[in-house]
Amino acid sequence: MKAKLGQWGPPLLLISPSIVLIAVFVYGFIGINVQQSMSDAHNAAKVTGRRPVSFVGFDNYVDLFAQESFRHSLTNLLLFTVVFLAGTMLIGFCWAWLMERPTRGEGLFRSVFLFPMAVSFVASGVVWKWLLNANQGAQASGLNRLFQMIGLPFLQNPWWTHITFGIVAIALPAIWQLSGYVMALFLAGFRGIPEELREAARIDGASEWQLYRHVLFPQLSPIALSALIIIGHMSLKSFDLIMSIANQSAYSTVVPAIDMFNYKTTYDFANSAAVGAILLVIVAVLVVPYLVHEARARRSR
Repeated sequence: MKAKLGQWGPPLLLISPSIVLIAVFVYGFIGINVQQSMSDAHNAAKVTGRRPVSFVGFDNYVDLFAQESFRHSLTNLLLFTVVFLAGTMLIGFCWAWLMERPTRGEGLFRSVFLFPMAVSFVASGVVWKWLLNANQGAQASGLNRLFQMIGLPFLQNPWWTHITFGIVAIALPAIWQLSGYVMALFLAGFRGIPEELREAARIDGASEWQLYRHVLFPQLSPIALSALIIIGHMSLKSFDLIMSIANQSAYSTVVPAIDMFNYKTTYDFANSAAVGAILLVIVAVLVVPYLVHEARARRSR
């Protein structure tokens, strides 16, 4: 027993500050948020303590899901996530596939593709707000003006102001901004495959398509899973890009993160905390299976 304590004591002592900080500022605050979400703190009087706060259990969650506006936010979030994931994964993978073999000027292309990732969502949102301007005809600007100039006026549309698919337009700048990141992940995966595997497949008579389909692509499945998890959880928490292009009152682009902000500005801390808890659960459903899969994969090695 003493030997075990002597063995584990120094490492535990070394990481104990991090454990304490995580326990307080991560799990402690999660607990406070959940507690707040189960209270009736829906107005300034409750928040400032002029009226007592009562425990209401899961009533706030039930009320949220009963609201059509919140269900619309969840639908928007689903649409945004699906389009965002599909766009970044497809474009990022295609770019990596094209650049998989060393080519002249590769460094320049890589820098161009990765540059959008270095721009903040707020800065790019300001630019894309102009590009996705809904004005058409004589007042057209941005992309609508471009379509008009090149003789494709039928492509003009209201973009993010569209009542049903406005959130899909918001996904376009998000795809533009993070496709380069997915490209970098897949490109690193391609470059990490030993050349011996390629040579062995060619010696066995595999064509280039068979080489990619049966040898290279299966090697990229861990990369694809990691990219899905990273991009997926980023899409679920989207806030700054949407706020920069639209605003918190735009019904066509509202998502749960915007609802959380709106509730907070009206001192409805209980519903704001409830929305935050719901987002946490959604992210956990996406991330926890990945962490379990990774832990099992490490044990099997």
